[in-house]
Amino acid sequence: MFHPIILYDGVCGLCNRLNQFVLRRDRTAIFRFATLQSNLAAHILARHGATASDLDTVYVVIDPELPGEYLLSRSDAIAFILKNLGGVWGASGLLARVVPGFVRDRLYGIVARNRYRIFGRFESCMVPSPETRDRFLDI
Repeated sequence: MFHPIILYDGVCGLCNRLNQFVLRRDRTAIFRFATLQSNLAAHILARHGATASDLDTVYVVIDPELPGEYLLSRSDAIAFILKNLGGVWGASGLLARVVPGFVRDRLYGIVARNRYRIFGRFESCMVPSPETRDRFLDI
């Protein structure tokens, strides 16, 4: 079974809320997590010509470490996450794909630029609970 990796800004309040949202709804525990501030994220993103210093982007790494590994970013990453949570969230992820990417990414950009002001910023990365610690790859 593949485990997509969500790469997120570890000090962002919105990103940490996204992780909590996914952890509560990911009943099959397919998602893994790593902060953009980690060495793991830097290595993965370098393979794809991206940089971890772009903290306003969430990424999902599909088929990590396999020959077909690829990277989704911004609204494509969010749509993939929702789709794979299944149920009503899965339907909303599929529905989001109907909206053109440039429109979704424009909305994503507005939220990303204002996320610290609206959702706060932490001094350090979130510490996962003992039950979910094994899903965080950079801890």
